[in-house]
Amino acid sequence: MAQNDIRKLTLSPQEMRSLGYQVVDILVGHLTELPGKPVTAPLQETGLAQICATPLPEKGTPLQDVLTELTEKYLSRIMHVNHPRFFGFIPSPANYVSALADFLTSGYNVFAGMWIEALGPAEIEVMTLEWVRQLLGMPARAGGLFVSGGSMANLTGLAVARHHCLGNDTTNAVIYFSDQTHSSLGKALTLLGFKAEQSRCLASDAQYRLVMSDLEKAVAEDAKQGKRPFCVIANCGTTNTGAVDPLAEIAAFCHEHSLWFHVDAAYGGAAALTPLRDTLLVGLEKADSLAFDPHKWLFQPYEIGCVMVQDENYLLDTFRVLPEYLVDTQKGAEIVNFADRGIQLTRSFRALKLWMSLKTFGLEAFREAVSWGLSMAEYATELLETSPHFKVIAPATLGIVCFQYCPPTASALSQDDLNELNQALVDAAMADGYLTVTSTILKGQRVIRLCPINPRLSRADLEISIERLRVLGEELLLEFV
Repeated sequence: MAQNDIRKLTLSPQEMRSLGYQVVDILVGHLTELPGKPVTAPLQETGLAQICATPLPEKGTPLQDVLTELTEKYLSRIMHVNHPRFFGFIPSPANYVSALADFLTSGYNVFAGMWIEALGPAEIEVMTLEWVRQLLGMPARAGGLFVSGGSMANLTGLAVARHHCLGNDTTNAVIYFSDQTHSSLGKALTLLGFKAEQSRCLASDAQYRLVMSDLEKAVAEDAKQGKRPFCVIANCGTTNTGAVDPLAEIAAFCHEHSLWFHVDAAYGGAAALTPLRDTLLVGLEKADSLAFDPHKWLFQPYEIGCVMVQDENYLLDTFRVLPEYLVDTQKGAEIVNFADRGIQLTRSFRALKLWMSLKTFGLEAFREAVSWGLSMAEYATELLETSPHFKVIAPATLGIVCFQYCPPTASALSQDDLNELNQALVDAAMADGYLTVTSTILKGQRVIRLCPINPRLSRADLEISIERLRVLGEELLLEFV
């Protein structure tokens, strides 16, 4: 490569094609072989001191060598969250079309903050947000923004709530939510200036949902003491169990008491594709603000979250600023500057991957994929309930089932020992690599979570995975009895 080409940070057309084909081959090979690979790599010390000591490269290295180092040394040591047998946390079983969209976005280096720099991409983003609005059933005046994920979506939604309801004065304001609410909400409230004593974390019921009578009582007591109740956060698909709070009742209560209604639907919002929209999810469409993650159950690569609000003007009122160097971007009433709707000025073209995959596969395919995950969780519940070795603690709700390994031979174990045994089983499964589950705590019990929402998961995969857990559990049990 000529020295002048190095200075320009360019490759020849032949080199770009050759290396691009190699990257595609790597990805296709990885995705094709993925079901036969372990879900996790062996857990090893990272050698951070040695990594930090790696000198900054003064001279370049052939990209072929860089790719070899990347795939063999680093990408070989990841947890495959898109593996059919990755059941931990909330999986992200992405699709290849969306990966290509991210490649195109990076290659074109689209700046999606201002219409003047990306009119065509802005039109796609407006279109895709409209599709999300329709999917969630929100009113025509609603609008939104694609962000990095649920954490940023929750932060953005609550920032709008603070601005709209409180004029950014948080004095004596109070927020209400259940003990199953995601940790990102707590982070968001802290960043927005709310103190710990301004949060009311209410105990959930036996189905891990917010209890309406407790909410009503807490709001009444705070109002009586001269505080300012202003926001209720509801869950639509908790991380622990997939629980959905009574959305319609909360929406009506918030409307009656002039409270902001924020819904964390980062995971569960995608269930609106199914008939659950008209049963379990009724009231979702009434959210004043809502967090939704396409990189979870709409099968997109990281990062694409979404915040939606009842009136898109709320976003503009909260975030729009106009310094002198952006005057040229304000042309015409119909333009959309997405930087005016959120925190980021410089932002990527996140909408492209969702737009491309919806256009390619169609909504019907996504509906079937979400429905498959629901049915797999129900099948997992059935398998666990018919086994004497497991006890279902929280049956399938929105694609998540929680259970304990507690065979008859473990009946003499204390709760503490049983908790320790189940944590050991999670660790053993992760070390084994055939499947990955994660743990959580429900009402003082350490339980195993299983979230089988990958559309490429088979019933046989699920059957073998649960049997694998039984075998690993039997080996561990010898250390406890």
